[in-house]
Amino acid sequence: MVVALTIAGSDSIGGAGIQADIKALASMGVHPASVVTCITSQNTQSVSAILPLPVEHVLSQLEAVLGDADVSAVKTGMLYSEEIASAVAGRLVTVGIPLVVDPVMVAGVGDSLHAKGLLRALKEEVMPLAALVTPNRAEAEALAGRKIKTLAEARKACHSIHELGAESVLLKGGHFEADQVTDVLYIDGEFVEIRAPRIGVEAHGSGCHLSSYITGYLALGSGMKDAVVSARSRLMDALQEHYPVGGGLEVLDSLATLRRDAQRYMILVELEEAVIRLVPRLTRELVPEVGMNFVFALPHARYFEDVCGLEGRIVGMGGGASRTGCLAFGSSRHVARIVLTAMRYDADKRSALNLRYSEANLKKLRRMGLSTGSFDRSKEPKQVKTMEWGTSSAIERLGFVPDVIYDKGGMGKEPMIRVIGDSPANVLDKIQGIWG
Repeated sequence: MVVALTIAGSDSIGGAGIQADIKALASMGVHPASVVTCITSQNTQSVSAILPLPVEHVLSQLEAVLGDADVSAVKTGMLYSEEIASAVAGRLVTVGIPLVVDPVMVAGVGDSLHAKGLLRALKEEVMPLAALVTPNRAEAEALAGRKIKTLAEARKACHSIHELGAESVLLKGGHFEADQVTDVLYIDGEFVEIRAPRIGVEAHGSGCHLSSYITGYLALGSGMKDAVVSARSRLMDALQEHYPVGGGLEVLDSLATLRRDAQRYMILVELEEAVIRLVPRLTRELVPEVGMNFVFALPHARYFEDVCGLEGRIVGMGGGASRTGCLAFGSSRHVARIVLTAMRYDADKRSALNLRYSEANLKKLRRMGLSTGSFDRSKEPKQVKTMEWGTSSAIERLGFVPDVIYDKGGMGKEPMIRVIGDSPANVLDKIQGIWG
């Protein structure tokens, strides 16, 4: 079993700190060893008390772990005091294990989590050991000694923190005001910007989760850049599945990615059942010349790999249709793109299939009471993906995601009807008046 070590404070509400670290690492199949530095009296609204453990007890925990387990990666969170930070650094300098430093100074609720002197110890003793440091905006300003308001200033701050000795720096963008969250990674002398949509929730423990996920990926053998990118994706899953515990900040679901992976089987089963129902009842008049596809996405899908579809297509055969290929995630990107775009407007619209365009088919769908929207391919801007642009255009013109989006084709492009629903079964219900 791969082992990673977290050195951090205890959060009594269980949303951040060492509790979050343990849940995050365990969700990745990594065994979480732990060293507690402080005990906080904390909930989703405030930190009411902090009890730092004696330095000798912090070191005895650390010695117990390092003297027994083969630790593959280490992270530090709340070190709290100059004395604890110096002692931890003094022991870690001897082990040569990749170290991720989350320079915790303030809780998500805004209360201080450090004593006087911690900043000096971080800068002079901990930073030189770090394979990666993951400050938020305020922490980066303290470490770099400069204000940060723009991406250009964020890059300068990353370089300043690197000069303290950290091999790589990830300046988190969650505390900047923008529609997108942009994290700035300084690695191997280059800057990499990692962008993600902003999720409208104030969450407890996001920094702890991110640094723990990175630590877990490093322990599993990933390179630094891949570890950061994968951890950022995993954090998005956890943020999207947030839940309330108390009356303040919400808590991230540390197991969200694990739950999503478990859902893949049920997504595949539901889509398979729908395809089995659909194909025998199709007539040639419903199957486009380019073939038909049918997709179903995971909740909160963001990438093609989150959408299940046919690797081949459903093709016209004689007077009916025949299926080619198996179901797989990442297939049928043409129709998957429609669903991913629709989900940006309505997260429940997770399934779609394409039908042959004809006025007769369109009229039948309308007679069933289905809402329709359309786009004109001749107005498509250059340098855009047709399905993203067309789907967005139809939705924005209506103000909602319709049941049907169609277009009448263009130069070398077959006209098409797309039926969108909450699930494969819901899509089949919508076309029940026109399929055989």
